Amino acid sequence: MKTMTTAPLVAILRGIRPEEIDSHLPLLIEAGFTAIEIPLNSPDWETSIGHAVSAYGDRVTIGAGTVLSVENVDRLAALGCRLIIAPNSNPAVIRRALHHDMQAMPGCATPGEAFIAIEAGARQLKLFPASFFGPGYVRALKTVLPASVELFAVGGVTPETLPRYLAAGCAGAGIGGELYRAGQPAEQTQKQALAFIAAHQRFITSSQQNGESI
Repeated sequence: MKTMTTAPLVAILRGIRPEEIDSHLPLLIEAGFTAIEIPLNSPDWETSIGHAVSAYGDRVTIGAGTVLSVENVDRLAALGCRLIIAPNSNPAVIRRALHHDMQAMPGCATPGEAFIAIEAGARQLKLFPASFFGPGYVRALKTVLPASVELFAVGGVTPETLPRYLAAGCAGAGIGGELYRAGQPAEQTQKQALAFIAAHQRFITSSQQNGESI
């Protein structure tokens, strides 16, 4: 199963339509994103995810966001979706995703929510909304989380703040409105994607120059 350990930025395409998949996804893949989330509150999400899996699933991890029910996990598994992302920590959703050999990234805001998700088997957590908590909160939360659990900052992350979250201990980030807004031209998606990839690369280069482990 593919993982996101080598390119830890998840592109969140909330509101994308099926006819826009082929104009945006190739540009995101070319820029360097290896995980793409299509939230279930997007128009005709089943068609979009099914096509994305069929056309690009061998090049990128196709995920679904705002997954709130076990029934939708089953539908997504049938489509070939590989990543389940949620705004909450629902043990039933987490366990069903793992049952289908899918990655599960439940949302959490507190240590209590984080450990509910971990107990259910999650090894990747989504801190949301990250911009409300900030990098300092990430550092504090990381002191109590198991080292094997990866924390992703989601919500309000920009190219300027991304390195701060990574330096605080986040394994990566989910990028939503700062990358893509429904209806925007593919060229804008490409421009924003390249800005985030460049910010991530600057962080890697700086860490290596400072002799820090990544």
